[in-house]
Amino acid sequence: MFIAYAATLINPEQFNALIESDAQLVLPTLVLEHTPVFAQAIFFGAVLSAIMSCSSATLLAPSVAFSENIVRNFFPAIGDHAFLRIMRLTLVCFAAIVLVFALNSEASIFKMVENAYKVTLAGAFVPLFFGAYWQRASTQGALAAIVGGLVSWLLIELLVDAPLVPAQLIGLGVSMLGMIAGSLLPQRIGEPTPAHDLHARMHHRAAAQTHHATALHQHGRK
Repeated sequence: MFIAYAATLINPEQFNALIESDAQLVLPTLVLEHTPVFAQAIFFGAVLSAIMSCSSATLLAPSVAFSENIVRNFFPAIGDHAFLRIMRLTLVCFAAIVLVFALNSEASIFKMVENAYKVTLAGAFVPLFFGAYWQRASTQGALAAIVGGLVSWLLIELLVDAPLVPAQLIGLGVSMLGMIAGSLLPQRIGEPTPAHDLHARMHHRAAAQTHHATALHQHGRK
């Protein structure tokens, strides 16, 4: 921030024009025109390092999640070598989709990252949160949350120019309603939620095993 502000002091006319046309060019232009080659190498090397580290994690996460949670459910008997090839192919497909989107988009990197997290907020946050902290969460509720959140978010993004409430927040609300309604209604998709609390059943089982061990110990003493 301070380096970018220093650019406006070094050459106000040039950098003010860059701010009006494309503010992303301020810092690279300052580094290229007013720093030595050593500083340029450090600056652009750090930028490339940050981009590569973030992009690798961003590509690996959805590829592994898609292969493990979706592909494996369709092909449960698949071998490790074949599954590894599918995972690599999925990674290449995700990378190609992201590359095409980035080349055809006029948005900044910040805007593209913001749009990516809109998808996560509208379609993935509610199933993950409710699946971890709500005992009644079910597969049907998760599917309803994903479909409802994404569809409502996309419709508002495409049809409404300036909504009073951000589209991703509306998608989040619809996703919550879908999760609750889909989990409480009769289950037509997936397995129904167990009637008894899993934690309570495990507690009773552990208590029964402890009582059984105590009884054996007392019987041995007799």
